[in-house]
Order: sequence, then structure tokens, then C-alpha cells
Amino acid sequence: MTSSRSTERLALAAAGVTVVLWASAFVSIRSAGAAYSPGALALGRLLSGAFVLVAVLLVRREGLPSRAAWPGIAVSGLLWFGAYMVALNWGEQEVDAGTAAMVVNIGPVLIALLGARFLGEKLPPRLLAGMAVSFAGAVAVGLSMSGEGHASVLGVALCLLAAVAYAGGVVAQKPALAHGSALQITTFGCLVGAVACLPFAWQLVDEAARAPLSATLNMVYLGVFPTALAFTTWAYALARTTAGRMGATTYAVPALVVVMAWMFLGELPGLLTLAGGALCLAGVAVSRSRPKPPSKAPADGAETTTTV
Repeated sequence: MTSSRSTERLALAAAGVTVVLWASAFVSIRSAGAAYSPGALALGRLLSGAFVLVAVLLVRREGLPSRAAWPGIAVSGLLWFGAYMVALNWGEQEVDAGTAAMVVNIGPVLIALLGARFLGEKLPPRLLAGMAVSFAGAVAVGLSMSGEGHASVLGVALCLLAAVAYAGGVVAQKPALAHGSALQITTFGCLVGAVACLPFAWQLVDEAARAPLSATLNMVYLGVFPTALAFTTWAYALARTTAGRMGATTYAVPALVVVMAWMFLGELPGLLTLAGGALCLAGVAVSRSRPKPPSKAPADGAETTTTV
């Protein structure tokens, strides 16, 4: 029992580290995106993260994961480390960091759906109700941004695409963790994503030569902390719980992003955007809530007492 509780605490702490670092990533992407194009920023981030992860892997001498882990590594690497990062980087050039975090945060609902379909996780009626609420929130966010032109609608669409890639990557990663450590799965997923982004190599070289130091440092920060560290702590926690429950830990990301974006970027989403984001969060909260267990009736002949 003590060991189980200790493991739960460690997993919760790991998830907490992930949430804080991923929230900071939305702000750093917004800042670095002023100097780097979406693909170049994704590749630079992945290369920085891969460098740290491979170094740690070699020091720990963990080697390669088993063959059974590679399908999940390949899919999560392409979807989550590759497509997700490019789509999110592009989306954040069209919308503010807080809005991007809110829209991407419908991912937990998608994770629960895909987890039910491919991992055999339960699909309770409350999930369907939560999906409806979250969809309404996503529509509200889209409408709130549409007044600024087509580019903002495009940004919301890109963030939705990022959410789909994120969900698919998480569900693909979950079974892989049964055949390799969190560090192994994260390292090789990051390498797969970096290889997929190699077509942006020339853009990265050209833009790095002209980018201000602050933008390049933001890119390196994204690779070392929100990628190398946060994806590893995520994988550690995911290996010890369900995909749906891990998705629920990201509910705090939009609130943290709004605070960080206000502090460091001076930007705050409008009221309708905040209301839509709140609906997104309410929907995913409803989808992962649990009904109260029915109270047990007293056994025949047992006395009942009432305290007044």
C-alpha cells in the first residue's frame, strides 16, 4: 500500500512538472515564432531536445527499447513530436498563446475517445456530454477570433489540428510504454519527429543566422525543458495511469498560459474567448468526472441511528 501511494505521488508530481513546462511552452513559442517559421522552430526544438535526451540515455546506458515498442514510438513521433509541433507553431502565429492553449486543450476529450476505441478504456455517458460542451467552447473561441479576419480562423483550425495530433500521439504512446522506459520512448519519439521535420533544415539554418539571441534561446529552452524534460515526466506518469486520466491533468494549462502570457507578452484573450475556453475546460471536466457511488442500504434487522 505504501509503495502504491508513493508511486501515485511521484506520478502526480511528474504530471505537475509537465503541466507547468507545457504552459510555458505556449508563451515561448509565441515569442520565438516572431523570428522562426513554424517548421524551422519545430526542428530546432526537437534537435535541442534530442541532444539532451540522447546524452542522458547514453549516461544511463538504457539502450534501445524492445521491438514491440517501435510502432507506438513511430506513430507518436510523427503525430505528437512532428505534426503537433508544426501545427501549434503555425497556429500561434495566428492567435494568442492563451487562445491556442484553450483550443488545444480539447485534446483530453479526444484522448478519452481514442483510448476507448484503441486501448479499451471506458467510455461513460458523461464523456459524451463533456464532448458536446467542449465542442461548443471551441466554436465560441472560433467565433470570438473570426472578427479579425481569415487568419485568425486559420489559427484556430491549426490549433484544432494540433489537438488531434496530440491525442493520437498520446494514445499511440501508451502501449509503447509497456515495452520501454519513459526515457527510451521519449528519446526515440523525439528523434522520429526530428527526422520528419528535416525538410525544414535549410529554413532553420537561414533563420538562425538572422534571428535575435532571445528567439534562439527560447527555441533551445523549448527543446530542453518543455520537450526533453516535460515529455519524459509525462511518459513516466502515463505509464502509471490511463491515457484519459493523464489527459485530465492538462486542464490547468490554459489558465497558466493566460497568466504567463499576460506577465511576459502583455496579451490577454477577450471575454468571449475566455468564455469559450471555460466551456472547453468544463466539458473535459464533465467528461472525466465520476458519478457518486450509490449509498448502501442497511442490512435487514440492523439498527439505524440519526444524529441531530
